[in-house]
This record gives sequence, structure tokens and C-alpha cells, in this order.
Amino acid sequence: MTLAEVVLGAAFLGLVAYALFGGADFGGGIWDLTAGGTERGRAVRERVERSIGPVWEANHVWLIFVMVVLWTGFSGAFAAAVTTLYVPLTLAAFGIIGRGAAFAYRKSVGTLGMRRFFGAAFALSSLLTPFFFGAVVGGVASGRVPPGIAAGDVVASWANPTSMLGGVLAVLVCAYLAAVFLCGDARRDGQDDLAAAFRTRALGAGLVTGAVGLAGIAVLRADAPLLFEGLTGRGLPVVLASVAAGLTALVLLWTRRYTAARIASALAVAAILTGWAVGQYPYLLPASVTVEEAATGRATLQALLVALSVGSVVLVPCLVYLYVLFQRATDART
Repeated sequence: MTLAEVVLGAAFLGLVAYALFGGADFGGGIWDLTAGGTERGRAVRERVERSIGPVWEANHVWLIFVMVVLWTGFSGAFAAAVTTLYVPLTLAAFGIIGRGAAFAYRKSVGTLGMRRFFGAAFALSSLLTPFFFGAVVGGVASGRVPPGIAAGDVVASWANPTSMLGGVLAVLVCAYLAAVFLCGDARRDGQDDLAAAFRTRALGAGLVTGAVGLAGIAVLRADAPLLFEGLTGRGLPVVLASVAAGLTALVLLWTRRYTAARIASALAVAAILTGWAVGQYPYLLPASVTVEEAATGRATLQALLVALSVGSVVLVPCLVYLYVLFQRATDART
């Protein structure tokens, strides 16, 4: 494994962490959106707020981490991607900002009308932000980002079948992860009725995600043949592992083994991302720029790797402690 691959691997681990923790965070907002009216949806919204409230800001650390590593270690490819795909990236950034502001203000305003307004802004941003991130991934993976500053088509680079598939799958995966996580949170706090409600949501979202993923095979074959070849070639074992983990998670949900279902669901999502990375390898920008070609100088990569190693000693234990602390029962934290 080369130095460039090690650095890119660190960024990929950060991407997986953001997909899992940030994805579940966005998914909570999606269920907030579909909870129903003020009274009917009150219990669901309160559960979502209690679960994501302590960690929603921390989850974006992973996104910042990924962007800094790519910006520093693979600056040319990063510049090509952000200048070609600036429309969905800007919309995703506005979504993150609007979502955070609405989530904070919803708890502090006094009138019902303003709470509804900020609640709708939070929920809608939670839906649109992962969609645009998924569209960005689809644009890169389908080879629509050529090297160079703003060298790709500003619209067609993300308004295409693969990007739409990526956006829809991102939304569905976020909703599924959130429902699985919320099952365990609700049961941990003795809310068995809510646990059952989120179990139903998780099973439904999991089945729909699987169906869209299967239908997406035809989309990739027609619209992104290089990615399709990679996924059905060297990436096939990872894709099959993702399917197996996803089916296992559904069985665990059906039998109400929520902790084990969380683990299996996380493995399924991580395997999906790994399959994409393996299928796209050795390209960072298919099919024009390889990982080695995109990497900056060796001295920069070495300095970046040292900084990542030192920073992880401080950051990772703190984040682990944060997540573990707020997974305790409510009465254990008071």
C-alpha cells in the first residue's frame, strides 16, 4: 500500500463514520418530517430530539475531516470536484446550516407557528442535504468530473441517472439507519411503544432501500458502465457482504434484537461504501485521474499523516466517550 493510499484510506474511514453517524442524524430529521401533526407526531419528534440533540454538532467533525484530508492530500482532484459540482455542494452546505439553525431555534421560540416553521425547515433540510451529497457521489463515481477547474458540466455532472440514484439511496439509507438507532434508544428509555413504531419504520425503509438498490443495477449498467464493471468484478464480494449484512439486520429487527441490528446495519452501510471504493479503484476521478496521480507531494502526505495520527489520539477517544455517554439510560445520566 502506497503513502497516497494510506492517506486516502484515512479519509475513507472518516467518510464511513460520517455516513453512519451523520446519516443517522439526518435520518432522524426525515422521520421528524413524516411524524404527522403537532399532537400525533409529538412523541416521535421528542424521541428524535433527545437522541440527536447531544451529538448532532459532533457528527459534522467527520465531514470536516474528510474535506481537509482531500483538500490537502489530493488538491487537484478536490478542486476539480468542488468546482464542477459546486451547485449540489452549495445546496448541501445551505442545508446543513439551515438545519442546524432550525434545530436550535425550534426549542427556543415561544409560538406554535414559529415552532412549526423551524421544525419544517429542520426536517426538510434533513431530507435534501443527504440527497445532494448522494448526487455528488454519483457524479464523481459515474466519471462526470474531469480534471481541471470547472472543467465538467455544471448541471449534467449531478443531474443524471447515477446521481439521482445516489441521492435517493442516500436519503433511504439515512432514514433506515435512524430508525434502527432510534429503536434501541426508545427501548433503552422504556418507550416500548415507540421502539415498536421505529421497528416498523426500519423494516419498511430497509426493504425499500434494498429494492431501489436492486433496481439501481440497471441504472449503473446503462449510465456508469465503468463503475458497474468494478462493482460486479473485484467489488462483488464486498457487495455480497453488504447484502448479507443487510438481510441479517432485517432478521435481527424482526426478532427485536436492536443492539445487534445496529451493528449489522452499520456493517451493511460500511460495506456499500467499501464496494463503491473497490469498484472505482484505482481511480479517484474515474476514468481520468488515479489515486497516485491525484496525490500531492510526498512531504505533504507525510506531514498530513503525522498530523492525522497525533490528532486521532485526542479526537477519537473524545468522540467515543461522547457517543457512549449518551447511549446510557436517561436515569443513569441524571
